[in-house]
This record gives sequence, C-alpha cells and structure tokens, in this order.
Amino acid sequence: MLTNLSIKNYALIDQLNVSFGQGFTIITGETGAGKSILLGGLSLVLGKRADLSALRNTDEKCIIEAEFSIEEYHLKSFFSDNDLDYEPKTIIRREILPSGKSRAFINDTPITLGILSKLGNRLIDVHSQHQTLQLTDNDFQLKVIDALANNTPVLKEYRSILKIYRKAHGELEEMEQFQQNSLKELDYNSFLLKELESAPLKAGVLEELEEHYEQLSNVETIMEQLSKGHQLLNDEQIGIVNLLTELKVVSNRLSTYGNSYNSLNERIQSVFLEIDDIADELQSLESTLEADPNLLEEVNGKLQLLYDLQKKHAVQSIEDLLKIKEELAQKVDASENITSQITKKEAEIKTLEKELTTTASTLHTNRAKVIPVLQKQLAEKLSMLGMPNATFKIALEKVSEFKSSGTDDLVFLFSANKGGSYGELKKVASGGELSRIMLTIKSILTKYEQLPTMMFDEIDTGVSGEISNQMGEIMHQMSRTMQVFSITHLPQVASKGDNHYKVYKEDDGESTHTKMKQLSKNERIVELAEMLGGKSLSDSAMAHAKELLN
Repeated sequence: MLTNLSIKNYALIDQLNVSFGQGFTIITGETGAGKSILLGGLSLVLGKRADLSALRNTDEKCIIEAEFSIEEYHLKSFFSDNDLDYEPKTIIRREILPSGKSRAFINDTPITLGILSKLGNRLIDVHSQHQTLQLTDNDFQLKVIDALANNTPVLKEYRSILKIYRKAHGELEEMEQFQQNSLKELDYNSFLLKELESAPLKAGVLEELEEHYEQLSNVETIMEQLSKGHQLLNDEQIGIVNLLTELKVVSNRLSTYGNSYNSLNERIQSVFLEIDDIADELQSLESTLEADPNLLEEVNGKLQLLYDLQKKHAVQSIEDLLKIKEELAQKVDASENITSQITKKEAEIKTLEKELTTTASTLHTNRAKVIPVLQKQLAEKLSMLGMPNATFKIALEKVSEFKSSGTDDLVFLFSANKGGSYGELKKVASGGELSRIMLTIKSILTKYEQLPTMMFDEIDTGVSGEISNQMGEIMHQMSRTMQVFSITHLPQVASKGDNHYKVYKEDDGESTHTKMKQLSKNERIVELAEMLGGKSLSDSAMAHAKELLN
C-alpha cells in the first residue's frame, strides 16, 4: 500500500509531504484546487512520461517520491528478475531535470521507465470514468473469470507448456528455412568435401611429399654422389676403409703399452666400425635407387593437388584444409539429416499440442462453471447501484489458436433494461454505467485475489445521492482487505472514509500554491457541509454532515 507521498516543484506544488494509512481514504477539494495535479504527480512515480511543463520552477529539478509497503504483494521474484534490491518498505523516486531529462529509481537503484511502469501497475490501480475501456478488453474479462475460477495454477502450467511450444515452433521454422537454403548448397558442399576427401590430407604430408619429390627428381645426382662416397671409402689403393684397417693394426699394437694408448685404440676401433657401417649404408642406398618417372609424376600430382586446394580455399597449411574439411562434413551431414530432425521436431510439437489442448480444456471447464456465479453477482451489485434490470450474457467460444490465456474467446454482452437486446459493453453501456460495472467487478475481485491499492478518480460523477451512498459503501467494503482511495465531489461517498484529505489552493499575493492536509473530525463536518450546501454552512447542512459521518 501507499504509505507516503512527497512532491517537490511540480505544477502548482512547491513542497508536499503526506502520509497515508490503511482502509478507505477520501480526497476532496473544490474544482481546480489541484486534485488532478496530485494524481498527475503520483502517475509519474508509476511510470508515466514527463516533460518540462511539469516543473513549477524551471531552474530546479522536480522530485516525486512514494513509499510503498509491499510485503503482501508477492513481488520478490519481480525484484530478483530485474536485479533490484527487495525491501518490504520500497521507495520509488522520479526526478525531472531542468534539461528535460528524467530519471527513475527503485530503492536508489536507477531503472528504466519500462520497469517502473511494470512495477507501478502492480502497486496502484488508478481508475476513472475515462479508463473503463479496460472492461471491453477480452484479456481483462478473462482475468476476472480466471480469478473466480481459481485458474492461476492451471494458467501457470499452460503458459509454461506454451513457452516450450512456441520455442519448438520457432526451431522448426529455422530448420525448414535451413533445409530450403541447404538444398541449394548441398551439391556444392558435397563436391568440395569429396575433393578434400580424395586428397592425401594429414598432418606433415606436404613436407613428406616435397622431400620425396626432391629425391625422385634428382635421383641420378643422388646415385652419382652415393657411388662416389662408396668409392672413397672402399678404393683398393686409397680407400678410407683400407687405410683405417692399417691404422687399426697400428693402434692395436700400441694398446699394450699403457692406458692412454689403449684408450686411443678404442676410439680408433669405434671410428672404424662407424665408417665401415657408413660404407655399407651408402652401398645399400645406392642399390635401392632407380629412376621412376611414373612415381615422380604421381608425387608431383599429389603436390599440385594440395597446392591447388590451398589456393582455392585461400589457406596456408594442411591443418587449415583439415578444418575446412571437418566444417564441410558437418554442413553436409546437417543437410542430409535435416529431414529426420524436422520429423522429430514435428512429433515433439504434436505432443506439446496435446498437452496444451488438455490444459486449455481444464481452463475452459473451470471458466464455464463460474460464469453463472459472476453473472448473478454482477446483477445483484448493479441493482444496488441503480441498475435493477442490468443483466449479462457471458459465453465462452473455443478458438483453434493457442493464446496466452488458453483457447477461449469471451463474449461479454450487456443489457441495461428489462427485455432489452444484448450488445457489446462498449456499444450499449454509457460512461456512468461502465463506471459502476467496473466498480462492481473490482469489488468482486477483492474476494478472490490480492489487488493493489485502488485509486478511484471521480467515478461517482453524475450519480444520484442514494446510488452514491451505495458506491461509497462498496468502496468501504473493499477497503477492509486492501487500501482504497476515492477522489470525490459527493458527500455521501466522502462520509464513508476512514481518513479524509483536502486539496486546496493558497494565494500569497505573488503566486498560487496547491496544498493538502488531513482533516480532523470537526474539519470533516465542515467540509461535508460545504459539499452539501456551499460555503454558507447552514445549520441544516452541518446537521446533515454530522448525520452522514455518524
């Protein structure tokens, strides 16, 4: 509930700070006193857009701050979802700067107007004769029915399934779009993939082929050098092996003359073995080599294929080609398997449709049960408000579409006169009738759900004394379970309030100021008497005012 409202530098208000309590609060004042200014200031902290015309002094900023007690509003998840600090006593502040810029804060945390508006809608419901079009909105009508039917848990389950269903539908559309596009690309991607699969792609292959190509293309030179090396080692006259053999004999004889000679002998023996092994390997390599033009052509072909692929795909390494090959394989696989994925997704959607249909049917059944109850309660309460022949015809019509509220459309027909024809509310009900119907519906809703603070703005305009008395009684009854405000010109309504505030103007000779004060019991009597008979304050008016309060 709204516990405190502070307004600074707004319209005709210099500084205003007022506290509110529970129950039924009345706000009165002469026409033009500034009641609409007060409501306008409050609307700013509820998310309404502002402009510089709101500033009384355009050199200073306008600050409007409202404190709410929100423990019973179940808003912890809202605060968590929007990264806000939850406080049982929450303060909303709105600032309008001289530059025209606006800032909003919830518990000192900066927020957007969108978030502020969402929270504001859950804190205060401002209702005036000009806002009765909500009555003709199908979603609002269903909300009323669902409150009576206790459909909240079923709706929560339905919307949870609907969220999954809509996501699945979106995924199916993406798959079908992918299928259309991939069919155009499948042949080309498959060709590219086969081309890469036919190539000898593996890490290090390019270096191996280049080395092999060098060997094959220079085989005669290699054989010539191997032969020359073998000859140098094994020549009968000056061959290194023969010379080392003689050196080995010498070192072997010296080895018997001490450790140093023996060590030298071992080194010479080791060199001899290494050189002898090299000679054998030179001979072996030479014997395995031969010119092979066909193999050379084959290796050259593989190299050219790899070079061409690197150029075609604009990459510098075999590793890059392997990555492209893997990506193409995934694309081709996805294109080839998309049909089975679509079939699987379609089956998933059908299952979800069955679940939605079952849950929507439960919603429909629950709604159908309470419609007669609502029709009866509306007729009874409207009869008290001077509409004895008002009746409703409320019917549920099933639709094929899965809407956020189920698969029902609500036909809400109204007749104000006995024997009269039924028609849509917005076409056959007057502004005054719509206002009384909305009041009736809100009063019924208070029995079934926790409503936010209700602000009725002159909804009793043009209503007679007895009917206004009943309207005041209904609002007073509502205030037993919620905070209710009524801005009114009728003493019959004003007398029902638990608290009474008066909005008035003061003129200091230079400017006019709007102010507000809470009235004592005696001040209430005077205010009611003035509302009854004007400023003259006759004895009869004072007596009538006391009677109304008692």
